Amino acid sequence: MIKSDNFNFYKESLDYILKVQMADGSISWEKDKKLDPWDHIEAAMGLAIGGKEVEARSAFIWLKENQEEDGAWYAEYINGIPSSERKESNFTAYIATGLWHNYLITKNKSLLEEMFFTLDLAMKFVISLQTSYGDVSWAKEKNQILDDSLITGCSSIFKSLDCAIPIYNILGKKTKDLIKAKELLRTCLLGHTERFDRSWESKKRYSMDWYYPAMCGVFKGKEAEDRIQSRWDEFIVNGMGCKCVQEEPWVTVAESSELVVALVAIGEIDKAKELFDWLHQWRDPKDNLYWTGYVYTDRKYWPVEKPTWTAGAVLLAADSLFAFTNGSKLFLEEWGDIDHEKIKQSE
Repeated sequence: MIKSDNFNFYKESLDYILKVQMADGSISWEKDKKLDPWDHIEAAMGLAIGGKEVEARSAFIWLKENQEEDGAWYAEYINGIPSSERKESNFTAYIATGLWHNYLITKNKSLLEEMFFTLDLAMKFVISLQTSYGDVSWAKEKNQILDDSLITGCSSIFKSLDCAIPIYNILGKKTKDLIKAKELLRTCLLGHTERFDRSWESKKRYSMDWYYPAMCGVFKGKEAEDRIQSRWDEFIVNGMGCKCVQEEPWVTVAESSELVVALVAIGEIDKAKELFDWLHQWRDPKDNLYWTGYVYTDRKYWPVEKPTWTAGAVLLAADSLFAFTNGSKLFLEEWGDIDHEKIKQSE
């Protein structure tokens, strides 16, 4: 029996992403289903962990070829055609996290060079949505900024800004605007929570709002540990995983996998391993692919789907725990604070 600390345990998840990926590089949720840019990148990161450098590059080239003039991507595509008029800031920013993760694994500077114009346009779009308070408005639709912000989305953007900085440094580009945007955003996330969820019901009931600021490095050290501990019992179902929504009897594999990454990032390795071990029961024994989630009161998988981004999240969690690649360091460092010369010397 293959153990979960052996990469072959996840071979079917990797093969599944490859199977769903189209010839143009795009990776939808499932075969012939919708694609969103964030989950497309998450799946591409899974490919990089699995050593599929050519296919991962193809996924980034799809982003390059489908980027809008303002630097963003639409929130949803079906068969390569935009099916939403909304452009979300954290979806657009995530290319920086994906590219830096790819570089940590492959040391392929040529991909950074090839993608820099695309990355730069994307980051300019994101920064254009940042308010004077530091938060980043969540989306733009029909040239109108949708004026509210999300803790989860802004935490993800914080990490993307942090990943963009070393890319710009390595390529000899100016980082002043990125550094300023990152620090403004950190200040807002730490001290101005009134800027979030201003026009809708609080997202506090979602587990991502709980663990994302710790996973993405907004909170550090004891503050990050305290944040995770403070709501652990609200979201964790012992022996099953992490709930997506506090009051719903529904554990989800992707959120649980991200929480594993967060736990590793704050040094809670034993907790991370225990949580990750729980998740393997949610694999379909017919194909060893992970279901989205499990409604434990009904004893049913729901929804009945096995998304590529869930496979990607599992691969990221496995790598963070077992260090299959150098990409396992992605959430362990604040990359914007590391001199790029040191990065070059470590290669």
